[in-house]
Order: sequence, then structure tokens, then C-alpha cells
Amino acid sequence: MSLRFRICEMGDEDITYVACFEDHRFSKCKLFPGTWNDLLISAFWSSALETVSQCLTEQLGQQKPPVRTLLEAFGSLHLDSPLGKSDVAHASSPGETLDPGTCHVKCVCYGIGNFATCITARIQLAFLLLFLDKCQTPRSHCWVYDPLFSPLEIAVLNTLGVTVLSENEEGKRSVCGELTIFYMLHCGTALYNNLLWSNWSVDALSRMVIIGNSFKGLEERLLTRILQKNYPYIAKILEGLEEVEFPQTAEYMDTFNDTSVHWFPTQKLERLPRDLWTFREEPDYQGCEDLEIIRKTDPPTVNPP
Repeated sequence: MSLRFRICEMGDEDITYVACFEDHRFSKCKLFPGTWNDLLISAFWSSALETVSQCLTEQLGQQKPPVRTLLEAFGSLHLDSPLGKSDVAHASSPGETLDPGTCHVKCVCYGIGNFATCITARIQLAFLLLFLDKCQTPRSHCWVYDPLFSPLEIAVLNTLGVTVLSENEEGKRSVCGELTIFYMLHCGTALYNNLLWSNWSVDALSRMVIIGNSFKGLEERLLTRILQKNYPYIAKILEGLEEVEFPQTAEYMDTFNDTSVHWFPTQKLERLPRDLWTFREEPDYQGCEDLEIIRKTDPPTVNPP
């Protein structure tokens, strides 16, 4: 049965869309029924936001010169306050132009999943949007990709104002000298390894923060020889990062389990052996079992509308 859809209403707290079936039936649905407000008033939200903000403040402070505008923005966050309409308006407009005197953190989100049908993915998306608004990052400066996105989900993301990538990058994106947060919850290990390879220098790594699967957890779960052979960039950087676990609450245990904030202090990176940075071979994963990522060469996934 074919399905058409249209976005019919976008408010500060939800998006309403209408799904129209070929037999002329229609269904009016909300994307975030209760999810948005439930997350905002939870103890998890304020605690997680403080965790990320503290790591970002440390990371921003090591830039030369320190990024004062952003440091002040994070320092002034009222972590226990609700997100007002003015906060949402600041970062919600597609194509919004930046104040030339203001420095903004960019954001890249990989692998969030089918949020139209999965409550876990929906909560993760709500967290991302709330965080962007809190740190005053325009949504147009957040790039999002998942090869599983349906046409409906792409339309919703475009309406929300984030930038949907059209190509599977396999995580191989450089920060290009800009401060960048990578939001990658429950992604395949190869995606993190590819991201590190694409930014394999002291300067690039010191400009990025990764919110995703715990690297310490990966080290504990994988045999050392497997980690070093299949995911060498993760194995090599373990001594050059700081990791802070996300808070765990019963309500969001399944959504944010095994999640940590990772950042790379310049002093730690500079203490690593010099020859570590000369290894720049692109990962190919030949013979690697259970890769857990969809590659560009994989057959395209057919998703429902």
C-alpha cells in the first residue's frame, strides 16, 4: 500500500504530520508525543547536559586562543531551566545566518535510526535538538545521516532545520579546523575508527568531542589483538583521551546505556609517541566479522515511506 505524507504543523515542542493512504484513509500523528517535555523535566536531562557542558568547556578552553564566546555561553547555561520559546527560536530556523562576531560549535549526528517508529531513536533525537538549542548552535549547522532514514524521516528532519546528508560518509568526515561535536549513539565500532582516521592529528582531534559508545567499554569487551587489528585508531588513541560516562537513570537506561563523552586534551595527545601519527592507512576491514555498519558499497536499503 502506497503512502503519502505532509507536515501540517510545527510547534516549539512537536511536529504534527498527516499520513495519507491510497484508499484515502489518513492518520494524523505527532512525532514527539510526550517525549520532549518528559525529557526536559527529567533528572537525566539536567545531569547529562551538565556532563557534556563540562567536557566542552574543558575542550574549548584548550583552543589557542580560548573560544571565549562559547565558554561564556556554556558557563551561563541554566541547566535546570525549561527551554523557552526564545531558546527554540534562536536555533530552529532553517538557513539561519550566523552572527559574524559569534563562534559556534558544529555538530554531526550519525546512526540515530528510524525515529518515526522507534521510541529510543525518538528520545535520542529529542536530546540532540534540545542540546543544540541550549548551546546556541543553529540547527542548520547540524549534519545528520543514517542510511536507514525513510522519506518521511528525511522530510521531518528538513522541517526541523537540520542538514540531512545525501551520501554515506561511513564516518569519514574531517573537522576541517572547526570545533565539532559528533553525536553517535550505539553506532558500529568501525564508524568511530573511521572518524578518528579522518582526523588523525593533534590539531584535528583536539577540536572534536564524541558523544557515543564508551571507548573504555570497547577496550574491555574486545580482545586486544582484535581491537588493534580491526580498529587500530581506537586502540592507539586510548591513552590520549578523556572519557566521562553519561548519567544512568532507570527511565533512560536503554536509550543512553554505554554512552560517554570523549574529548582529546592537547597535552595528552602531545605526550603520545611521535611515530603514532605517521600511521595513516585507511581502514578497509577485510576479514573483519560483524562490522555493524552499512558501507557505501552495500546494496541500498529499501525503507517504507
